[in-house]
Order: sequence, then C-alpha cells, then structure tokens
Amino acid sequence: MSVYVFGHRNPDSDSIVGAISIAYLKNQVEDEEYIPARQGDISAETQFILDKFDGELPVLKTSVAGEKVFLVDDSDSLLFQDDIKEATILGIVDHHKLGDLTTNAPLEMWVRPIGCSNTVVYEMYKSYGVEIPKNIAGMMMLAILSDTVIFKSPTCTKVDTKAVKELAAIAGVEDYKKLAMEMFIVKSAVDGASARDLNTRDYKEFNMNDSKVGVGQLEMVDITVLEPREEELLEDMRKMKEENGLHTVLILLTDIMKEGSKLLVVSDDESKIEAAFNTKLENHKAWLDKVLSRKKQVIPFVQPQF
Repeated sequence: MSVYVFGHRNPDSDSIVGAISIAYLKNQVEDEEYIPARQGDISAETQFILDKFDGELPVLKTSVAGEKVFLVDDSDSLLFQDDIKEATILGIVDHHKLGDLTTNAPLEMWVRPIGCSNTVVYEMYKSYGVEIPKNIAGMMMLAILSDTVIFKSPTCTKVDTKAVKELAAIAGVEDYKKLAMEMFIVKSAVDGASARDLNTRDYKEFNMNDSKVGVGQLEMVDITVLEPREEELLEDMRKMKEENGLHTVLILLTDIMKEGSKLLVVSDDESKIEAAFNTKLENHKAWLDKVLSRKKQVIPFVQPQF
C-alpha cells in the first residue's frame, strides 16, 4: 500500500518541496512506495522553484480515509483533509507548535524549533546517510530561503543557514541570495490577482479555545503596491469571516525589505488583537515593526488572548 506525503491546506513552498524531498528519501530506505502529494493549488513562487530545478508537481489528494500518510509542515487537524483522522499517520516532520492530531500507533516524528521543515528533512537525509539529488537539493534550498525570508525571519537559526549553504553546494548554485530575490519578486506579483487569491495565498485557520481564527500572510518585496487595494482586502476578509464562521481574520502584508508587516484585522473583538500586539488599530490596520513570522511573532501572542 502506498504512503502519501503532503503538507497543509493552501500549500506553500515548504510543504510542497517537503513532500517531494521526504518521499524521495523514504523511497531509498523503505519497502513501501512514498508518493508526494498536495491538498490544493500551488503558488507562483512554488512553481518558480519547480521550474528552476525540474521538479514534478505532487499529485492532488483531497481525501485520505483508509490511506497511509506522512505529514510535513504542520500537525493541526484543521489544516489537513476533512477525513485526516480516518487515515493512518506514519510520521510527521514539522517546525511549528505541536497540533492536535493523535495516532493509535507509534509514529516517526521529527519536530524542531527552526526556520523550515526542509531543514529538518536535510537532517533526516544526513541521519539516514542518503545522498540528496542535485535538483532536490536546489528545491530544498529555496524552500528554506522562502520560509526564513532569506535569513531575516526570527525563526531562522544557524542550522538553517548552514543547511542552505550546503544544499547550494550540492545544487551547484553560487549566488543563492540572488536566486532567492528572483523568487521573492515572483512571489510579490499581484497583477490580476483577486482579493480572495491574495488573502488565501498563505492562509491557515487555528482553533483558539473554540474560537476559529484565520491568519494569512503575503510576503512581498514592496507592499506599497497593495495600498490601493487594502479596503478591497478587508471587505473580502469580512466575507471569509462570515463564510467560515470565524471570530477573527488577520492578514499580514509583510515587506521583506522594510522588515515589518502591515496588519489588517476583521474581528468580533479587535481589543484582543490590540492587546496581543500592544498597539492601536486605525481603520482596522496597524504597522508591526520587525514582525516577519506568523508562527513565532503572531500566533504565540494572539492565542493567549482567547
């Protein structure tokens, strides 16, 4: 029976590349076939990575009842298929807080408080003594540079920077920061994108003491291009809130050059968000200086408010 490897809903580059890199590794050391999968459409950034290093798009997998699965880049049931609890989870590779998924049998777990799941995967390759193919090394390198915002994110560690340098050498990439900037320029493109597309490009929902909170993030080279569309984004956030029965929707417009984020808020109680960040919202907005990471600088501060 095959094992499907996949990451969270609204897959980002880490979850897509993680599915590819883990599946290849496990196929070298396990008897069962591991298949890279995904839960949804990929972003322009992820397509850039696949195109650059001849990566194949993982198969779409929206139902997993009765299947064997291996998860990457999260462990919260809200972020996986609706029937995830009917699957057999063989392993989890992650760099987030521990989620609510449980299993009926022992499983393989690699969870590290570092910048990217693919850095954890790199450590797995070393542990297993498996050589990383050149193209997979290149994809893993860019996934780490994406998640760590080219090492600017507070989640970035020396382990991540070391992994990037070593993966770049394997992939034959001399100027990995230049390539990463090309990737972020692709990621920053907003022409023709709807408000819903922008709000959900990198979006996750969290259960905070029985209140559902949606948090999206747009990482861009220059967020000023979105200023004329902020009211449009807020209006769509209101629709998302109603459609999904959410208490709060937060969208971070993250400027990787200014190293901060403009926060857009739609909430039943904005005072909770103001308290979380010790700030005052003006017209449902606030600038959060040096805030680049959702998992380290947003969720740990918002969740206690609930």
